[in-house]
Order: sequence, then C-alpha cells, then structure tokens
Amino acid sequence: MFQGISAESTESLIGGIHFQIKKYKKHDIIVTGGEKVQNLYIITQGSVKGEMMDYSGKVVKIEDIEAPKPLASAFMFGKENRYPVTVTANNQVTILSIPIDEFLKILQKNSKVLVNYLNSISTRAQFLSQKIHFLSFKTIKEKIAHYLLQKAGDRFHSIELKETQQQLADMFGVARPSLARVFGDLQNEGLIKIDKKTVTLLDKTRLNHLLQSG
Repeated sequence: MFQGISAESTESLIGGIHFQIKKYKKHDIIVTGGEKVQNLYIITQGSVKGEMMDYSGKVVKIEDIEAPKPLASAFMFGKENRYPVTVTANNQVTILSIPIDEFLKILQKNSKVLVNYLNSISTRAQFLSQKIHFLSFKTIKEKIAHYLLQKAGDRFHSIELKETQQQLADMFGVARPSLARVFGDLQNEGLIKIDKKTVTLLDKTRLNHLLQSG
C-alpha cells in the first residue's frame, strides 16, 4: 500500500492519523467471514490464511497472505463491505489497523497511496475472478490440470511446487489421499512427470482437453 513512498513520508502519513497495532498468535481468528469491514488491515509481520465454506459445508482454503500485504482491500467500500472469508493466523502475526475514515485522509493527501490502493483492489478482483473459475471445475483432475497449466504458463513445461500435498489438498478442498491418487493417475497416463517437488507437464494439449471436456 505504501510501495514507492519513502520511509519518512510513510511515517508522516501514519503519524497524522489514528491507528492500532494488533498482535495475534498462531491459529487465532483475525476476522470472521461475513463480518463488516471497518478498518484497513495491513499485515506487517507473519502470514495468515483465508478460508471459506463451500456449498457442501466443506472448508476450502482460498489463499495464504503474507506481510506486507493488506486484507480485503477490495471490500472496504460498497453496499456489501463484509469480509468474504475467515482469516486465521498461520504464525505470530502483527497487523496495522487503520479505520476507513482515517485511511481516506491518507488517500486525499498522497496520490501514490491512492494509485497503490487502486492497483491493489484491481489485483484482488482479478484473483477472485480466477478463483471462481478454478472452483467451477468439478473433478480433482480438472482442478490439478488447471493449476499446473496456470503455473507453467505458455513458456514453461516444468514447475516447482512450493506447497505441500496437504496445502494443495486444502486449496482444492479435497482429502490429501484423493489428491495424491489423482497426481499418480496423471503420471501413469503420461500427462505429467513428478520428481520430488518438480512437476513436468509432458502433454499440455491433453491437460487442456481435460478442462474443455469438463
């Protein structure tokens, strides 16, 4: 939110408003889905995870958010300005909490913060659009194919998985053994090759066909 602004200017902007520093322990709930957004929360230390419940009642992990990113910046204004997900601390977390009225004062004072904020909410809207598209896939195989193709892009055929199988299972909203079985099926079918944390996409055309046929 304050990218491209000097430390001195940032301190001056923050120093002219009311704010709070909040600290959370691992597993603490920071906000609950559906709760009204009244403050801009910026993670200054640690990381959090956003989770929501799908139509079947299963908890689906949406993403991890690390410092120094804001929470729900796209939901601060509008008729339904409520948190779309429940946010929980992954570890020791420190958050800068700025009331919306106070944040508006900063936006009026500094155009760079305004541009950063607009970029932030645009990026969030794009991410949520992609997430909705991802959740529309019905099978685990379709979700894995979409995930791998998106990570690899047009240029690359190999990707390094940063997430553990459990983290991927949480992201996909499935059981870890089911996820592992489908990864094995894709490898046996010659679509991918797995070497520790590296996944090579052997046949992008067939992986794309999985999405089109779904």
